[in-house]
Amino acid sequence: MVLLLTGASARHAVPRAPVRPGIDVLLSDSLSLVRGKRVGLVTNIAAVDANGIGDIARLRGAGVNLVALFAPEHGLAVTAAPGERVANGVDSAATPIYSLYGATTAPTDSMLRGLDVILVDLPDVGARYFTYISTTIDVMKAAGAHHIPVVVLDRPDPIGGAIEGNVRDSAHVSPVARLAVPMRHGLTLGEEARLARADLSIAVDLSVVPVAGWQRDMLFPATGLVFRAPSPNLQDFESLLDYPGFCVFEGTALSVGRGTDLPFHQIGAPWLDTTRLLAHLESLHLPGVAFRAVTFTPHAAGDKKFNDTLVVGIRLIVTDPVRYRSTRVALELLTTLQAMYPDRLHIGAAFDRLAGGPVLREAIVRGDSPDMIEQSWQAPIARYRERIAPFLLYR
Repeated sequence: MVLLLTGASARHAVPRAPVRPGIDVLLSDSLSLVRGKRVGLVTNIAAVDANGIGDIARLRGAGVNLVALFAPEHGLAVTAAPGERVANGVDSAATPIYSLYGATTAPTDSMLRGLDVILVDLPDVGARYFTYISTTIDVMKAAGAHHIPVVVLDRPDPIGGAIEGNVRDSAHVSPVARLAVPMRHGLTLGEEARLARADLSIAVDLSVVPVAGWQRDMLFPATGLVFRAPSPNLQDFESLLDYPGFCVFEGTALSVGRGTDLPFHQIGAPWLDTTRLLAHLESLHLPGVAFRAVTFTPHAAGDKKFNDTLVVGIRLIVTDPVRYRSTRVALELLTTLQAMYPDRLHIGAAFDRLAGGPVLREAIVRGDSPDMIEQSWQAPIARYRERIAPFLLYR
């Protein structure tokens, strides 16, 4: 079931009509989905309405009987480090908070007992690696097994509907790659949930309350919505643009800036020759991005790379978010670094997990050019576009 609403068109610059997330649409137009029911909510504090008010406050203010909260990776407060286990808890209204990133990743029978419907409102980031779709899939499976309807309160894809990067290999499913989608998948969480129900044959009563006033070519700044960081290491819109290409660097010896004020805005290592690397990058004239040599010192970095050590690196500066393609920039860097430091880059199993299989690593090690690698992505992306067409909710 899809609750389709008509929104006025909007582009990259200034929206022609207000963009309203699914939480606003639910409470104004579709309250019947939760009225008089015992409701569970999968969310965190980054899920806010058009005025920046959190879902929990909005639902309680509307008289919705919120009886259980479920927290994804990073916890309800979005303070837990990536990969850190999140504990169960209780909120200020004595409502239980069940962790879906701790002892279990799916709601248990006892967590679901007595619920009539589950709402899912998670601020996804438009990249394959982010675990919120994995959490949504586990919720859909568990709820379906108990005949509990799931309603996704949709949000814009903050980096728009552009599609880029490699499509995950069918044999390499993981929590950071549950669906066979590209690195930058171009879908909202509601659309991903619809795709997942079909691809994974999930027997669940799924509804999506769509965003009003959003179109696929809109980037987050054009929505006029309040930005809340969806992860401790994705603190602003620009980091979301960098993330589809540069998350794979976590599977290398380089730091991505964790433990600094600018994670995913920069990469580096103490042994990096930034003068040579910067000269190469500037010669490419890559669209939408500029580069600057920097130094940084990670402190208490969750990935434990170069803690308290001076790192030399490259800062990414987005100059045109519409033209910028972080996956191409990442390719240029990976192939160049492999040529410069074949014994130091250390791309292996962790890289394959993020890259959705071994093909990208093998191409880089083999010495394939960025053009060759990117060309190999085009046929899978074309098939992906055909596959997702029935599940799209926005023009």
